[in-house]
Amino acid sequence: MKIGFDNEKYLAMQSAHIRERIAQFDHKLYLEFGGKLFDDYHASRVLPGFAADSKLQMLAQLADEAEIVIAVNADDIEHNKIRADLGISYDNEVIRLIRAFRGRGLYVGSVVLTRYTAQHSALLFETRLKKMGISVYHHYSIPEYPANISLIVSEEGYGKNDYIETSRQLVVVTAPGPGSGKMATCLSQLYHESKRGVRAGYAKYETFPIWNLPLDHPVNLAYEAATADLNDINMIDPYHLKAYGQTAVNYNRDVEIFPVLNAIFVRIYGKSPYASPTDMGVNMAGNCIFDDEVCRQASRQEIIRRYYQAVVGVAEGLRDAGEVQKILMLMSQEGLTTSDRATVGAAMQRAETTGKPAVAIELGDGRVITGKTTELLGASAAALMNALKELANIPHEEKILSPSAIEPIQELKTHFLGSKNPRLHTDEVLIALSATAAGNRVAELALHQLPKLRGCQVHSSVILSQADQNTFKKLGCDLTCEAIREGMSERGKTC
Repeated sequence: MKIGFDNEKYLAMQSAHIRERIAQFDHKLYLEFGGKLFDDYHASRVLPGFAADSKLQMLAQLADEAEIVIAVNADDIEHNKIRADLGISYDNEVIRLIRAFRGRGLYVGSVVLTRYTAQHSALLFETRLKKMGISVYHHYSIPEYPANISLIVSEEGYGKNDYIETSRQLVVVTAPGPGSGKMATCLSQLYHESKRGVRAGYAKYETFPIWNLPLDHPVNLAYEAATADLNDINMIDPYHLKAYGQTAVNYNRDVEIFPVLNAIFVRIYGKSPYASPTDMGVNMAGNCIFDDEVCRQASRQEIIRRYYQAVVGVAEGLRDAGEVQKILMLMSQEGLTTSDRATVGAAMQRAETTGKPAVAIELGDGRVITGKTTELLGASAAALMNALKELANIPHEEKILSPSAIEPIQELKTHFLGSKNPRLHTDEVLIALSATAAGNRVAELALHQLPKLRGCQVHSSVILSQADQNTFKKLGCDLTCEAIREGMSERGKTC
């Protein structure tokens, strides 16, 4: 598959730029980390070549200079807020982050509970953290935040917050999700550092939108599609344009909050170190694109993928129809239709021909492989097996699954687990293939093709089962589905 982004250059430029920013202040920088740290698959899809864990790789280069503070809203702990993409609560996500950071040799200094009011669940979570050897601090709500600057930057505002003890010059402030108070944590620390005679700095590390790409570049449009549920809007940074005569792209929330941030900086420092919200960023991603057309095409596909994601979400009652309309506008702006996704037409044509659900997989070289529903296999499982055969140059008519491997799984499903459907899902067919491969060289050859599916595009004519969705996700495939449940004769109302 073609790549258009130089990840090694990115790591070098990003870490060097952060060191420069540290040196601008009293060798103490609070760096707000936005977006995902371990699994930034959106970035890896729209910037082919970007590693999903690039931020962690970059932090590893600064490991001796950096420590991590995790901010989490105590109300989110109390209300058991769930991270939708992982299906785990915010408190468990904090634990996962701590363990993952430590596993990469990174130092986690503390956790700060924001909007703290001694909530019962927050108290239990604090005890759990302390047993892990993690220091815990409390930050409180400030009345009239963020409008009342004189109250915010005072002993009755930030002054009431705990001062977070840190020992390294780069303090990375991250969180399990939005609304956790990362920026407020950074600004509170600036206030406390100033009282101690330290002119600490603040910067923001967020990959998207990419400030030095055009406003209507597909990479930036894909970011709007990805955040349609947040109603984020990319816009020209008016402060940057006024200060430097240079066009830069930012998003509405940062532009809207900048006057408040600027006033806080003036209150703390005596003057603001920044003339624009773009100034606060340390994003070098735009400088590391070496094939613009590859990134444009990848981003266009991401916009279509986000459309299908929103449509299915609306059909299932999980998303708002306004998200679909916003993404449709982005598609129209870029001149896109669903037919621009090669797997869509192939899957729908196969479904129409067979009268049953069908799945299409686009391989890395552009070949599109389809699978239909059979007595033994679901459409996803059939497409997966056909793709593995194609990759291994195994004739389509050659059977590679042993009946002795399939039958026990079918018996387990129907006789012991109460399923009325004996057809194998993708996870089950891979188990059967593994069992067959133990004594069959051809099956073993097919099994070893699985890594080649990473980055492949998949489309289903119906909404897939959670088991099939999870398998494609684990294989690294980008999946889209029509907003139709199996058995429905026509598309549900989606937009």
